[in-house]
Amino acid sequence: MTHTIAVEDADISFTCDDGETILVAAERAGYTMPYSCRKGVCASCEGFLSKGNVKQRSKQIAGPSGKVLFCTATAKSDLTIRPRRIQRHDPSARKTIQARVFRMSRPADDVAILQLRFPASIRSKFKAGQYLRIRTPDGDVRSFSMANPPQESDGVQLHIRHVPGGAFSEKVLASLQIDDKLEVEVPFGDFYLREDDKARYVFVATGTGFAPLKSILDDIIRRRLNREVRFYWGGRREADLYLAETCKKWAKRYSWLTFVPVLSEPDSNWRGRRGLVHAAVLEDLADLSDRHVYACGNPMMIEAARSQFETRGGLPRNHFYADAFIPSGSSDTTPAQILQTVD
Repeated sequence: MTHTIAVEDADISFTCDDGETILVAAERAGYTMPYSCRKGVCASCEGFLSKGNVKQRSKQIAGPSGKVLFCTATAKSDLTIRPRRIQRHDPSARKTIQARVFRMSRPADDVAILQLRFPASIRSKFKAGQYLRIRTPDGDVRSFSMANPPQESDGVQLHIRHVPGGAFSEKVLASLQIDDKLEVEVPFGDFYLREDDKARYVFVATGTGFAPLKSILDDIIRRRLNREVRFYWGGRREADLYLAETCKKWAKRYSWLTFVPVLSEPDSNWRGRRGLVHAAVLEDLADLSDRHVYACGNPMMIEAARSQFETRGGLPRNHFYADAFIPSGSSDTTPAQILQTVD
């Protein structure tokens, strides 16, 4: 069965097939809406259901209702929705590219940095913080944030954490050689800096969630934006903060940047902050009402940060942007499973 979806206060409508998510239906019709994880964890796609009925995983929702996740909600009737933003998709913005493996390094035992180069005549336009998709030899797809700034448009840098049993980190990455080719599609995602001359930013990352924030920080530096940024990077042990020295050098060079490394399970030699990274933010900034927060990495951290920053710190809900690092590919992993299993 096909349903019609109308966008409130806009001359926009499109059809949605039975079992198709609202986000996918909008994209098929040539529109883009905010999204990131596409699995109902990060809440980037959250919007308002004005009229109609949807199924959001096992939950039935009838309008009017807020906090509907368009990346997992499917239409059960004709709908009227109010997304945070919707616009026509620029077909030239996304490219499929045969990228070449240019360099590989390991800054930590369980983290690889993969540098890919594009063919000489090809450049990719993207926003700092967005991600790409790699199509694996078996036809599956994996998503990775780009760690390089947009000024480096002739290739991409990816930070990949080794996951035991991971289809990409164990099977594909382990066999890659210099000059091997990978098919990538770029760009994706709604995680990028909203520029505001008066904004004061808080960046929060765990593990390889540093990658998109590195892209944003590098972009800020290159464009000399000089925005106030407090960057908190959390891990269990010191090795998890695999490029901490780069961050320390940036913080020493640029007065607008404060870098705060935080470890939850440090050894006895650690002299820095201890505990959970989002808790460290609240220890330093009791009032977040005038801040803009960008959080990336472990979905459990993102959920805790979102909730506590709003309830305890007074952070406006629309000032929280997140990119949850969750399993990608064809598996139908639920949010509950993600929150239990992802580090």
